[in-house]
Amino acid sequence: MAFQVIVYISNILGFYTYVLIARVLMSWVPDVERTSFGRILFKLTEPYLGIFRRFIPPLPLGGGYLDLSPIVGIFAWSFVQSGVVLVLQWLFL
Repeated sequence: MAFQVIVYISNILGFYTYVLIARVLMSWVPDVERTSFGRILFKLTEPYLGIFRRFIPPLPLGGGYLDLSPIVGIFAWSFVQSGVVLVLQWLFL
């Protein structure tokens, strides 16, 4: 039973990783953010990614900017996911 709960929580956290990646890919196509799917992804990811945007400024590249905060956010999320799973395994297995 405990193993199933750990797998379930790990899958939920892993799904959010894919949501973050979809948000990054979506930012490359300007009009996708105006769709209902784009608004949902924005509402799901902006509270988390906004934390990193406060500390990591975008890098100027020619006529545009490169936002590195989603990359740092995805790496941080993977550490959080691994840590949560390890703590749950330690507690329940």
